Amino acid sequence: MKKAILLTIVGLVLLVGAIAYVKYAQISTLIESGKSFTEPPLSISSYKVEMDQWENTLSAIGSLEAAKGLLITADLSGRIAKILFDAGSEVKAGDLLVEQDVSSEKAQLRSAQAAAALAKNNLDRISELYNKKVASKSEFDNAQSTYRSAIADVDNIRANIEKKSIRAPFNGRLGIRLVNLGQSINAGEPVVSLQATNQMFVNFFLPQQLLPKVKTGLEVRLNSDAVPGKTFTGKINAIDPEIDSNTRSIKIQAILANGEKELLPGMFASIDVVLPDMKEVLLIPITSVQYATFGDSVFIVEEAKKTEGDNTASQSNSNEPPPLTARQQFVKLGEARGDFVTVEKGLTVGQVVASAGVFKLRNGAPVVINNTVVPEFSLNPAVDDK
Repeated sequence: MKKAILLTIVGLVLLVGAIAYVKYAQISTLIESGKSFTEPPLSISSYKVEMDQWENTLSAIGSLEAAKGLLITADLSGRIAKILFDAGSEVKAGDLLVEQDVSSEKAQLRSAQAAAALAKNNLDRISELYNKKVASKSEFDNAQSTYRSAIADVDNIRANIEKKSIRAPFNGRLGIRLVNLGQSINAGEPVVSLQATNQMFVNFFLPQQLLPKVKTGLEVRLNSDAVPGKTFTGKINAIDPEIDSNTRSIKIQAILANGEKELLPGMFASIDVVLPDMKEVLLIPITSVQYATFGDSVFIVEEAKKTEGDNTASQSNSNEPPPLTARQQFVKLGEARGDFVTVEKGLTVGQVVASAGVFKLRNGAPVVINNTVVPEFSLNPAVDDK
């Protein structure tokens, strides 16, 4: 019995030893294989860092207003007798828009005209007597003054009648009607909005430290999401002589053409003021950048550094290109335009950076460049919403 137990124990020990030996041999083989393992290179596309010249611009946001625009109001109180326009219609300067009731003014005009006629006859008689030395100079002056006063009364009533005929002061497009037929309105009450939108003003603000760079006549480019894909150009025509004490910014106004009347007063717009001087910038594609909270970085593609024991020295005599690796480099980014972003610090002209496949790279990873299919980078990429 004891012999059988002893044989069983010896058998188990031999079995465990055999298993341990096999596992040790397998692990040793894996370690040796790992030492000789070479990571396959990752395929990327590349971009050579280059210098470019960009327009120097100042960006701002602003609002649009018509070069000519007002809210037409009533000059005198009265009841509306006729409305001679349609909301939203185009009108010309002098077109009659609204007529107020002038029946009482016309009656007053007839009375004033009769008084003026009587004063004229009286002046003629006194003038004849005065020339014959029968009437005194004071009687002549009194008759002349009475006649002039009567004429003034006639002119005043005619002016009031004319003021109750509300006309368009300039060419433009009318807004929504604010009055109704038969409505009694007071002096100064709005009737309709009139806007001439063939030319537009855009008002915007810039910080006071940029004031030395801005002057009248500089080109302005305007974009609005209400007119996507189209850029409007204009000129700065006025700079406010006073700095806003609350924001420490200066108000600037530019004027631009709006021949197709696509822009409307009150629209929000983004503005770029084009400065006369150009600036030199280092450009890389935005796709080359790895954004992170601790800093933005790119991967520079360069020849792999040779280590001790590397026997690839004879590779320079072969036709194969030298092996490449990706080195992570932190950079300071500047302005972005289109598919490009400027680099203020961290890169130099001529360096090659990965432009596609950046997400799969790590520092020191072997890479191979494949530029057969390279994205098209543009400063003004076309947006296709289809």
